[in-house]
Amino acid sequence: MQLTHEENQFERKTFPITLVCDHIYFQQNIGSLFRISEAFGVENIIFLGKDIPLTPRKINKTSRSTHLHVPHQIMEETTELMAYLQNNNFEIIALEIATNSKSLKEVVIPQNKKIALLIGSEINGISDELLKISNQIVHINMFGKNSSMNVVQAASIALYEITTL
Repeated sequence: MQLTHEENQFERKTFPITLVCDHIYFQQNIGSLFRISEAFGVENIIFLGKDIPLTPRKINKTSRSTHLHVPHQIMEETTELMAYLQNNNFEIIALEIATNSKSLKEVVIPQNKKIALLIGSEINGISDELLKISNQIVHINMFGKNSSMNVVQAASIALYEITTL
């Protein structure tokens, strides 16, 4: 028999993870990122960019009201975000296919350190500026001809791996 949301037996838990969304603007993706962040106990979401469409009416369909429960903020400038991440001693993990990226399975999660998981825009991925300050750059191994996947799907896989290590 299927359980209701109230009957599930999952442990409620928050992880020291901040999901950093580098210029993600598609409202369906934003709503879904709230939902998956809530499901995986993400502590905070930072949206980088100007005019991020956080209109509840537009994102509520995919967020299923999780945008009301996951702390989030907008930072308009990359320099402001970089200073915040570096000054607060985050382990910065970029989810991107790059010349120096390693498999997500090889990610190293340091003890007693907050994690900033960077995910990139639907069009351009993660900016070079943010890749340069990343402590680790990881990618998801894929076995088809396509070399990319939807940002929400990729974030879901990465959050699962990070929270189950």
